[in-house]
Amino acid sequence: MSAAGEGRPVTMEPRAAVTDARAAAAEICADLRGGDLLDSSFDRRTAQLEPRDRRWTRELVYGMLRRRSWLDAILAARVSGGPSRLDADVADLLRVGAYQLLAMGSVPAYAAIAQTVELVKRRHGIGASKLANAVLRRIDRERDALGITLPVDLTDALALEYSHPPWIVARWLARWGEDDTRALLEANNREAPLVARPYHVVREQLEAMLESAGVETADVPLVPDSLVLTGGVTSLTDLGAFKQGLFHLQDPASTLVTRYAAVDPGSTVADLCAAPGGKALELARVAGTVFAADLSRGRLQRVRENLVRPDAPNVIPLVADATAPALRGMDAVLVDVPCTGTGTFRRHPDARWRLKASDLAVLPATQRAILRAAATVVRPGGLLIFSTCSLELEENDDHVTRFLADHPDWTLEPPPEGAVPASVLDRGLLRVLPQRHATDGAFAARFRSPRARATA
Repeated sequence: MSAAGEGRPVTMEPRAAVTDARAAAAEICADLRGGDLLDSSFDRRTAQLEPRDRRWTRELVYGMLRRRSWLDAILAARVSGGPSRLDADVADLLRVGAYQLLAMGSVPAYAAIAQTVELVKRRHGIGASKLANAVLRRIDRERDALGITLPVDLTDALALEYSHPPWIVARWLARWGEDDTRALLEANNREAPLVARPYHVVREQLEAMLESAGVETADVPLVPDSLVLTGGVTSLTDLGAFKQGLFHLQDPASTLVTRYAAVDPGSTVADLCAAPGGKALELARVAGTVFAADLSRGRLQRVRENLVRPDAPNVIPLVADATAPALRGMDAVLVDVPCTGTGTFRRHPDARWRLKASDLAVLPATQRAILRAAATVVRPGGLLIFSTCSLELEENDDHVTRFLADHPDWTLEPPPEGAVPASVLDRGLLRVLPQRHATDGAFAARFRSPRARATA
């Protein structure tokens, strides 16, 4: 193999081996272009990898997506016409190679270059591989002088600096101003931590079990009975506490939604958009019965799988359309509606590139339909909890205003004092913001049904 920086093509033995992790990364990128979601593609493509290789692939693909605009700016200066003129697969492979070179200190430059070139050659032939070789070797030579000139316009500058679509940045600037928006963008580019929720044991018991297995933990400020897994996790599924169903993973924002719901002990609850099932599990700590419903049989299967380890017999999965649920007379109903997910960009970095501005014109109609239908499931005097993982007013506050206008006999009711920290309450609404609370984003509202329904 030629030494980096000599200006000669990287040479490899015929059909040189490409690591399974890099091959999986290439397939994940192809899946995303085909419309797959990142998490499902990642799980499928890395299922056979060793835990170490799986973690490495995650760091590569998720990290590349968090820095995509920055990588494209670097590539644009070294590819005639910019990466957009290339075959989409070649462009993704160059992003993957450049990210290894510039952001993954554990990867030697020769390996990042040679492996990417071989991937391009296998997928697109020798001509494309020569281009990849030249571009990546130039990036390696110039790595100490890769400064990017930011645009004068603030929206475009932040969009490039933090790798977010300009239309989203413009919305957030108009709502929060520069400082808060910059803090949000920074939060979105940090890796989401693993947060464990004890189940069937208390926090101290779980902490002791994890520490005996070599897992380091830390406190979770907003949810003090959760634990952040900070180090020593080689394979989560091999941990004894995990196999025994003594914890499940859940971001504090999701936990706060169920705390905010504050359902009564022993009550009958319906979670009408339940997949993947974490909120249903949390509700089941207090409720007598939780009906965990979802329209998709595939998504409901994930709920069933996630209920096996924790052994929650009071959670009953069922297939149901949230816009026309057959259930009636529930003490409480949670609708965590499908949304743009703008509060979870750190956890789902593909979402920022998948969303379109038009989604904010389409999704709210579905959300309204689900909220209206859910109201028919609540018994007189019962609770309806509406929630999203979106930060957008069209998907949150606007629904509260409209629902109360359409249902004047219902009332907006804050949770009992102490149910959630005061810092996440906004006039009785739950509002969790990544830039302020160091969690995912979440929104929720509690509506109380009238004690006696009016007759038509």
